[in-house]
Amino acid sequence: MTASEFEEHWKLRKLTKKADFIHMIQMLYYVKDPGATISFFQSLLDKNGKLLIILVSGESGWGKLWRKYRNELCNTEISQCVTTGDIRSLLDSKGVSYQSFDLPSQMDITECFTEGDEKGELLLDFLTEVLDFSKTASPELKAGVLELLRHPDCSMESEGKVVFNNNLGVIVINKPT
Repeated sequence: MTASEFEEHWKLRKLTKKADFIHMIQMLYYVKDPGATISFFQSLLDKNGKLLIILVSGESGWGKLWRKYRNELCNTEISQCVTTGDIRSLLDSKGVSYQSFDLPSQMDITECFTEGDEKGELLLDFLTEVLDFSKTASPELKAGVLELLRHPDCSMESEGKVVFNNNLGVIVINKPT
């Protein structure tokens, strides 16, 4: 069930049960309003309850890619392209206290830079979240994305490989008092 279906179900059944722990791992990309979703799930926490959020870091290659090409790559009907940086800003604006941690992660994307490489094409689809990106993107968009993916802001080159910064961020929110 989606987060919105769960919320609707919870409200219709007028449930009052509270949770000690709720995890939202790699899911806030797929809700229309991440802030409202966090607030709802936070309201379900029992005393001393914890809400765990894990998303890509705002400083990761994903964060850089989405910041620069959000309008061209993010289909907001499906994904919000939200990072832990976005969530921290939202929580800060609401005065919500939280703890934040980084989870280092890397991904070899070398094949993305070999024209026609099948694995590279699939990796580009994955990174851009666009099916057949190489075939459907304008030459300018494809060149810009490839340039950014290879840039030190997104990746590092080591021993002939292009290694993408796939770092994740962790946010832990306590039950509000």
